[in-house]
Amino acid sequence: MRTLIYIFLGGGFGSVMRFLISNYTQKWWSINAFPVGTFVVNMTGCFFIGLLSAYFMKVDNSLKYLLITGFCGGYTTFSAFSSENFSLWQSGNYAILVFYAFASFAVGLLMVFLGFQMLRNQVFPL
Repeated sequence: MRTLIYIFLGGGFGSVMRFLISNYTQKWWSINAFPVGTFVVNMTGCFFIGLLSAYFMKVDNSLKYLLITGFCGGYTTFSAFSSENFSLWQSGNYAILVFYAFASFAVGLLMVFLGFQMLRNQVFPL
């Protein structure tokens, strides 16, 4: 039960930080239509998950649930995606790495498009 509380607290804090950092970064540093705020959050999230993963490989305790699963998960799921790709690369699963990265991008983009179109065309009227 304590693990779930750690994940809950970390996820909430990570989500709030994602909103604040993304929002203020986009206001302070705008480059045409490039989503600078989201990019900064995703890249810093990748950095955080790298640091935390290395640390918790040496020191295994329940704070990993607060910081990695909770905070990084709430801050950005892109960090988890990047960490998984890094693990595939480290283990030499290059074909799976390429497939996973490409499929995640292509299918993710397709799913956003389908969801948008379904609601727009009132397949799911809200």
